[in-house]
Amino acid sequence: MKTVKNLFKVLSIKKTETTDWFLKKHYAKRLPTIDCAFGIYDNFDLLQGVCTFGRPMSHTLISGAINGLYQNNFLELNRLVINEGLQKNVLSYFVSSCLNKLPKPLVVVSYADTSRGHHGYIYQATNWIYTGLSAKRPDYKIKGLEHLHTATITDSLGRTDKKHIKQIQLLRKKYGEDFYMVDRPRKHRYFYFLGTRKQKKVMKKNLTYEIKSYPKGNNQRYDASFIPSVQGILSL
Repeated sequence: MKTVKNLFKVLSIKKTETTDWFLKKHYAKRLPTIDCAFGIYDNFDLLQGVCTFGRPMSHTLISGAINGLYQNNFLELNRLVINEGLQKNVLSYFVSSCLNKLPKPLVVVSYADTSRGHHGYIYQATNWIYTGLSAKRPDYKIKGLEHLHTATITDSLGRTDKKHIKQIQLLRKKYGEDFYMVDRPRKHRYFYFLGTRKQKKVMKKNLTYEIKSYPKGNNQRYDASFIPSVQGILSL
């Protein structure tokens, strides 16, 4: 009997190969910042899923999560999607393989969106550290530019006072009535540490978030029926 490892392989892919997957198949319907992109291919060399990592948008997370350490060695698993109907354990194999291909040492963070009924079961299956829900805070929005992250919008102010009230005043001055705020959905936050045994021990010791038990519940499914164009392996 062939195992998942015999039926699939994980390779680095070009960022452009993720576009249809993220804009048309993933529920977020927008492109993230991508530093590393991976694809999972079947035995016919057809792309069956994509996973990407990028620099987290939250500067405070990078500077504070590991007590100021490893700030230059920090990535977020920001998108993960595969075709439906694949063999059992394909997703966990895909995630584990992607992590093994990343540079080390590295702190990796990822989130499961509670507004979508997600709990992060794939992270639980691959032994990530759970640190509870993200804090309650508003998201900044600009009419017509809703795809922009709050950090991107505040960065558009340049070097300013980072106090929340001051930022709101400056954004309202800059964007006028096009600026508004919405409640940010809280997300389950997970960490994964890559490196030597000593490096991972230091990361865990300096983790400033409390380690908590995995959340449980019924996951909601979203429509991921879109099938991207049949794509074989491209030369990099």
